Amino acid sequence: MRVGLAYDVIRFEEKSLVNAASNLGYAVEPIHVTRSEFWLNEPNGPKADFIIQRCVSHSRALASTAFFERNNIFVVNRLSVLRDAADKLITSCLLAKAGVPTPATVVVFSREKALEAARKIGFPVVVKPVSGSWGRNLARAYDEQSLSDIIELRENMPNPQMRVHYIQEYVDKPERDIRAFYVWGDVPVAIYRVSKMWKTNTALGGKAQPCPVTDELRELVIKAGEAVGGGVLGVDVLESPAKGLLVNEVNGVVEFRNTVLVTGYDLPSKIIADTAKVVRR
Repeated sequence: MRVGLAYDVIRFEEKSLVNAASNLGYAVEPIHVTRSEFWLNEPNGPKADFIIQRCVSHSRALASTAFFERNNIFVVNRLSVLRDAADKLITSCLLAKAGVPTPATVVVFSREKALEAARKIGFPVVVKPVSGSWGRNLARAYDEQSLSDIIELRENMPNPQMRVHYIQEYVDKPERDIRAFYVWGDVPVAIYRVSKMWKTNTALGGKAQPCPVTDELRELVIKAGEAVGGGVLGVDVLESPAKGLLVNEVNGVVEFRNTVLVTGYDLPSKIIADTAKVVRR
């Protein structure tokens, strides 16, 4: 079996996936997308049984995955999964439709409606861009004045997506959240991301600690992963004192360096081996 790895930047994750595939006896074809040509008219894709999509750039991940799928190559994750997981609005709709518990969330298109909706949710609220990662451009509004200022700032940004106001209840979590990994219907490992800051992303200084995968967490993460379309996903979970476990976001190209380092779990081998099993079916 031949494994392709699509990437634009080489990090711990990409190196470990290549090593895992090699250790499992598979031939590996690295595909540096920024140094590749993707001709669309005729079938000409790489000779791979499946490709692991690892591009940091979402636009490159989508474009190259579309090309691979045009050539009937199995990609993890599929184009539809990458697209839906990258859009918080779409993800929230899919989770809600599947009955997955999430924070109260509303989307509005004006400052007036944002204020009305926030009053119904109750302050503080969190305002998020519908796309983006690593906790960037999130804002917490404690009252109507701060929310009004945030919306005014967003509405004067050149990016039209910033005028889609995705507003969520603020969950008073215990100085941590959970990043759990969904791998083809299994939840093999999870970590806490611990921080005294309200944004607990490890990219912003959150510290990773092992988190037990309880039956409750496993059931929730599987339900969330299947709602978005399956594959290999990172599912972010909040511990609400009032509502219990809530799915916050789903990640389609998930980082796992800190998870491997603090838990010792061989997640790269799990990803490669389980994907190979799915392809063989």
